[in-house]
Amino acid sequence: MKVNPSTTLRIDGKRSQAINNANSKINLSIFKSRDIRGIYPSELNEEIAYKIGRAFVVKTRVKEVAIGRDMRLSSPALFQAFSKGVLDQGANVFDLGEVPVEYLYFMAGMRNGFESGVMITASHNPKEHNGFKMVKKRRKIVEVERGKDLISIIKKNKFPEPKNEGKMESVEFSSEFIEHIFSFIDKNKIKPLKIAVDAGNGMAGKIIPLLAEKLPLEILPLNFILDGNFPAHASNPLVEGASDQVAKTVVEERADFGFMFDGDADRIFLIDESGNFIKGDTTLLLLAKYLLKKYPGKGIAYNLICSKATPEFIKKWGGKPLRTAVGVAEVRESMMKKDGIMGGELSGHYLFQDNFYLDSGFVVFLILLEIISESNKKVSELIKELSPYVKAAEINFKVCNKEKILKEIKKKYSDGKQDFLDGITVDYDNWWFNIRPSQTESLLRLTMEAQNQPLLEEKKKELIHLIEKTAF
Repeated sequence: MKVNPSTTLRIDGKRSQAINNANSKINLSIFKSRDIRGIYPSELNEEIAYKIGRAFVVKTRVKEVAIGRDMRLSSPALFQAFSKGVLDQGANVFDLGEVPVEYLYFMAGMRNGFESGVMITASHNPKEHNGFKMVKKRRKIVEVERGKDLISIIKKNKFPEPKNEGKMESVEFSSEFIEHIFSFIDKNKIKPLKIAVDAGNGMAGKIIPLLAEKLPLEILPLNFILDGNFPAHASNPLVEGASDQVAKTVVEERADFGFMFDGDADRIFLIDESGNFIKGDTTLLLLAKYLLKKYPGKGIAYNLICSKATPEFIKKWGGKPLRTAVGVAEVRESMMKKDGIMGGELSGHYLFQDNFYLDSGFVVFLILLEIISESNKKVSELIKELSPYVKAAEINFKVCNKEKILKEIKKKYSDGKQDFLDGITVDYDNWWFNIRPSQTESLLRLTMEAQNQPLLEEKKKELIHLIEKTAF
């Protein structure tokens, strides 16, 4: 890790004073359970970012903060303001520049890594959004700092004056990060492959070329230019139509398969040779089988809306299924408490024990390259056996009486096996469903799966009718 000579953070006097004296009303809904996110500049702006910088130092009591940022249009301005807050609170700032979020995790988690880190990003959210992902190292463990834990400090708007102002330095990109990513695989097993990779104008466009130069790949690069306007498609790969370009490229260019990343590159999705989008829980099983061969008997964490096939195959392969509520934080906690070697979600997040129990799209990229190379099969052939059930796309219901609806569903399906880990899950021999309230919106989210399509359609119609009838 190379640190460059000290540089000066420039915020003009008038602006700095305005930030220090600002006491405007803050929308506290931007402070989430895992991070901070809001629309720029109406919900999250320089004044608020400055206060968040000061509050982060007060809360964590750190003396140094490594700060990375993505390519969003508002990231430079928020970096300036947040850094000013950190400096004014007496902590030093190490500027990592434009990097993917997992690079920040690595720089905090490595043996001589930084005491804490903050990534300025809104991940897969629309371009108007931005935010902060925050971590701190405690007893060699990289812990995620929750956005909502800063609320009380922000509301008081009174920050203790430090003895000294912090200093700012820039840090050159570390090649150790690339070495760390490659430590998960045997790169000599990767065969010459032709693949399409859609970086979505996000941070994957900066890292994939560094990985590819060490591999026998022909890459068809899509949207590798960093652009916070996201001109090609939405930053969220799960948005309808977002994967059309990479799917079309795979088919037209006769590529072996394709990949798609989100904005800050911590989520990844696989596209088969026919342009089909592979669901996140199926990819989780590919990864789980690979890791359980290396680490027999280990735990694999998955959330409760993953396919019923997920725990079945994990058991078959000798692993321990670790079922969790929906959320990356819940998956991570289960891994750390129950000897989990990895965990994942339908959303495309995959966490690894050897990556500080944090997510990495690039580790998944390399592992899948090795798995597919070794199999000598097409991706569609690999996943066929891992998808024995029929699953519906998640359905969202905008309602104002969530509790009443949940009560009626619990009563209607009382003959099934019920649990309440996250909302209500009801399991029958040949189908199951989960319905859970959104933590941030007036929504109920329905996930369901069955042994065949006719049964799935029958039960989906039945549930939709009950929800809509009860909602009015």
